[in-house]
Amino acid sequence: QVQLVESGGGLVQAGGSLKLSCAASGRDLNTYWLGWIRQAPGKEREFLGTVGWSGPAVGYPDSVLGRFTLSRDNDRKTVYLQMNSLKPEDTAVYYCVADLHFSKSTNGYEFWGQGTQVTVSS
Repeated sequence: QVQLVESGGGLVQAGGSLKLSCAASGRDLNTYWLGWIRQAPGKEREFLGTVGWSGPAVGYPDSVLGRFTLSRDNDRKTVYLQMNSLKPEDTAVYYCVADLHFSKSTNGYEFWGQGTQVTVSS
């Protein structure tokens, strides 16, 4: 079992930045891929990237490539999502996810955090 707790969401103006954190707990975390998925109102979930124990992060979609950076601090058992140059279309609930297997599918993760809201105003 893995428990995930996100933090760092909030309201930001377009062009601004936010850094989301996800604290992970459980056994054998080094065996899990940790990633982020978001869901905007009325839209399907979108996979944002994932990172294994030794990195680097992979799987950024074109919608965030060059603006979002996913990183992992194994000592702190935390995965981060640095979001720069935010756009109103980035408004969504952001979920931290974990699974033993690598996946770029939004259906490929067994463990989910509760989500954190990010709202980008124009």
